Amino acid sequence: MKFSTNYILYPRNKALERALANSLGRLGDEWVKVATPDTKVTVADNFLYTRGNFEQHRFSSNILERVREALEGSLTAPPPNISRDQEPLAWAETQNYLGNILAALGQQRRDAELFERAIQCFSNALEEFRQESSPLEWAATQYNLGTANQALGRLLDATKPLKIAVDAYTNALLVWTRDESPEDWMFTMHQLGDTFHAYGKLLKGNRQLQKSVVAYKNALAVLDADNYPLELTATHNNRAAALHHLGETEENPERLEEAIRSYEKALTVSMEQQLPIHLAVLCRVNKTTAQNVLAELTNDTGLAEEVADEFEVIIECFSHALQPLCLRHCEEQMDKARSLALANSASR
Repeated sequence: MKFSTNYILYPRNKALERALANSLGRLGDEWVKVATPDTKVTVADNFLYTRGNFEQHRFSSNILERVREALEGSLTAPPPNISRDQEPLAWAETQNYLGNILAALGQQRRDAELFERAIQCFSNALEEFRQESSPLEWAATQYNLGTANQALGRLLDATKPLKIAVDAYTNALLVWTRDESPEDWMFTMHQLGDTFHAYGKLLKGNRQLQKSVVAYKNALAVLDADNYPLELTATHNNRAAALHHLGETEENPERLEEAIRSYEKALTVSMEQQLPIHLAVLCRVNKTTAQNVLAELTNDTGLAEEVADEFEVIIECFSHALQPLCLRHCEEQMDKARSLALANSASR
């Protein structure tokens, strides 16, 4: 079967931000100035929080290549640079930093080789960070390993990296428990949800999609709108996206209705917390797309007419907040809903 299109949202990548922040000192004062993003002119970014797991906004993306060169130089040059024999934990930490920078470049360039190099860096770090002696660093590296493999699996539409990502996130949860590390536990549960969703779409399998829904539900247990508005919006939206696709595979109206309610929650949080407007619009597009699937599944003429009208409103009022492919999706969905309504009316 072919799944309908929906859009997932990605929370901040704090590990990438830390890697950049802790590596700037290697570049010199002139590069520290370059690292600051230009905020003099505010331009709406309709791709914000939608590009992938290695998007960051604290620093200019122009410094990624320079930071990569500096980190690689510190690992390969002779002392006094970082030596694995003399400073094994500092060496492992630098491998973690480099892995995040390489993955960010891989996402920026859609380059599988860069993701593979990032994965190797995280694997190198795990040779020194052990669960027994460095549990927190080990868990953080497992998380990074999972996120890089998730990104690679999405890029290649490949199940093997996604399976590795699931295993890595599961390892991280051996250390990061809900009681002792609630934020890390929440982010890991969210990423498990994303990974199972991508895995389920490739396998066309209900079991993986069901696991995705459960993982997101776990993440929601420790989220609140005041402290985590973006994460709460993303988790409601992404859980709805998994339910949306699960409803399609099962041909189950109840799943689709649950997805629609979850999209509505994401939309509400996004609007109440005044997140960038395009995020609310994406939640609205997702919700209306799920309603279109439900109308087709139940042969509901009235709902199809409502869906066509809603997409028309989205296109007329919010085209400025839509990505080009998303705008095309809305136009196609509007035409599909109108065709269904007309066909049903003609058959009566």
